[in-house]
Amino acid sequence: MTLALITAKQVIVLFILIFSGFICVKTGAVKIEGRKAFSDLLVYFVVPCMIINSYLTEFDDNIFKNILYALGLSILLLVVGFAITFLLSFKLKGDNVPIVRFGCMFSNAAYMGFPLIQALFGSEGLIYASAFVTAFNIFLWTLGYSIVSRTFDLKAIVKKIFTTPAIISVFIGLLIFIAGIPLPDIISQPISYAAAINTPLSMFITGMIIAASPIKNMFNNKLVYFAIIVRMFIIPVVCIAIFKIFNISGMVADVVIILEACPCASISSVFAVQFGYDEDVAADGGAYYIYKHNNTAGGGTYYNYINIMIPGAKGLKLCEFAHILGLLPQHHIINMC
Repeated sequence: MTLALITAKQVIVLFILIFSGFICVKTGAVKIEGRKAFSDLLVYFVVPCMIINSYLTEFDDNIFKNILYALGLSILLLVVGFAITFLLSFKLKGDNVPIVRFGCMFSNAAYMGFPLIQALFGSEGLIYASAFVTAFNIFLWTLGYSIVSRTFDLKAIVKKIFTTPAIISVFIGLLIFIAGIPLPDIISQPISYAAAINTPLSMFITGMIIAASPIKNMFNNKLVYFAIIVRMFIIPVVCIAIFKIFNISGMVADVVIILEACPCASISSVFAVQFGYDEDVAADGGAYYIYKHNNTAGGGTYYNYINIMIPGAKGLKLCEFAHILGLLPQHHIINMC
């Protein structure tokens, strides 16, 4: 069976899981308020366990070389994505251009990509995926953060990088893998069991998000179309063409291509609020993590939290996160939370 057919089959499986979350919310079997607890569980426990579990294998020189190879290819594709974004957005005007550029540059690799990689390539594929996420997070908290914040705070950047759960778990996994540290079954089995729920849990949460989102309002801004076309079409096509030209193929290449081709990073919505951009542009360009409603009683417009997949945010509600950053006054917090 070709990779295309296997991928199509796995995508159908993932959509069934997404539909399960959608139905559970729509029928009232699961309350939408539970998405915060599910998201926290995924980000701070399941994904780290999944990454560590992928490294629980006997040290192999070829795998280690492939990890370095994956890191190199990841850096290449990320830089290509950055270059394409800046070239195509060079003439864009408006206050929201930085957040649109950020959305084009960074994919939702861990949240959307990891389940697909796990389904297609198993534990070995996840090892190479962790290399991509390492490069991804370093770029995100340096170049990406500087773009949206229009500042450069080295101390804050270093702190973000080294407190990201995915990065911490990569370091732990690499240590176990390189040093050949044997873990007793009483430790490795719980890690393996937790890792196994990554795909169903992440897809279930996605279904919950879709069930609570006003889909008809997602595409009212032209910048959203720009971000989607660049992120979901132009960047993947160019990256695939580069690999074809230089005859780069194999599992490592497939893994990094898939992760780079994922939708816009969900953290775009958080940065939009943090730095005063249009939240709708950031949210619509990705997985629509925020939805807006009018408060007819108070006459104001408020943004309701759906889901935040931001390392280090401790699963805060978006309104709480914004308030901590001094972006929203207390009376708005009362109405929003």
